[in-house]
Amino acid sequence: MAVNYKELGLVNSKELFAKAVAGGYAIPAYNFNNLEQLQAILQACVETKSPVILQVSSGARKYANATLLRNMAKGATEYVKELGYEVPIVLHLDHGDTFEICKECIDNGFSSVMIDGSHHPYEKNVELTKQVVEYAHKHGVTVEGELGVLAGVEDDVVAEESTYTRPEEVEDFVKRTGVDSLAISIGTSHGAHKFTPAQCTKNADGVLVPPPLKFEILEEIEKRIPGFPIVLHGSSSVPAEHIETINKYGGKLDAAVGIPEEQLRKAAASAVCKINIDSDGRLAMTAAIRKVMAENPGEFDPRKYLGPARDALKVLYMHKNNNVLGSAGKA
Repeated sequence: MAVNYKELGLVNSKELFAKAVAGGYAIPAYNFNNLEQLQAILQACVETKSPVILQVSSGARKYANATLLRNMAKGATEYVKELGYEVPIVLHLDHGDTFEICKECIDNGFSSVMIDGSHHPYEKNVELTKQVVEYAHKHGVTVEGELGVLAGVEDDVVAEESTYTRPEEVEDFVKRTGVDSLAISIGTSHGAHKFTPAQCTKNADGVLVPPPLKFEILEEIEKRIPGFPIVLHGSSSVPAEHIETINKYGGKLDAAVGIPEEQLRKAAASAVCKINIDSDGRLAMTAAIRKVMAENPGEFDPRKYLGPARDALKVLYMHKNNNVLGSAGKA
């Protein structure tokens, strides 16, 4: 039996995006796969009074089960009330690649879906995205499309090369599909190793500095579809302190480089109203868990290492909301 997202206390992204575009900030889109990640996201967003998009990837649906994820989202809407501030929550399918997957999620209580047809030829992408939009809008669900391909590896998303979004296509794509927001490619990338050392320069301290995002592409897109909600995927910053902790306690994440936070803040002040962050959360959790395991090798209670991991995640997300996305106080 189909479940509408409103029954779960969720909202779609339409009003949130309109406010974000007008206000010059971005809504955080954080991926979750388990209880601790969900707790950290919600605690951080309640304490910073930020709206939030809970993202579910295809890998998360396989790992945690779609029914459980839906009910975790329902629990999230009740949990924020207990925490003392009712922030708006969107449950979003990240990188849905077929109509069937998007339909299943819409019928299962998701309030927003992404149909990623960027790997198809342009006309096929238009056709597929329009099909999803027509079904989703019948149920009040908002749809994110994509033009351009991000490089990198994260979850089930794999692309060896990046293809920047072509500004001359965006107006036609948005008009013909009826999509509610558009993910673009301007130099972000999936995973913790977003750039090779050869693509980077080194600063005075020997730290790798990635190439800047292609803001000229973003500006041209804004001119062609003014005020339209834009999305950035692959926008983790890969904090050096978490990489150092992971490597200190037995990990091996050499030459991991992310997107500088000042560039994300600049993007958030534009028409970019949704910024996806997943790898940073994975790194914060892994660093905290490795530290506990190394310092307490006899520990076997999952709560004793997942608890600190949750706390580290909360700190990370509060920082993102306050200092990077500008979403604090906007709920």
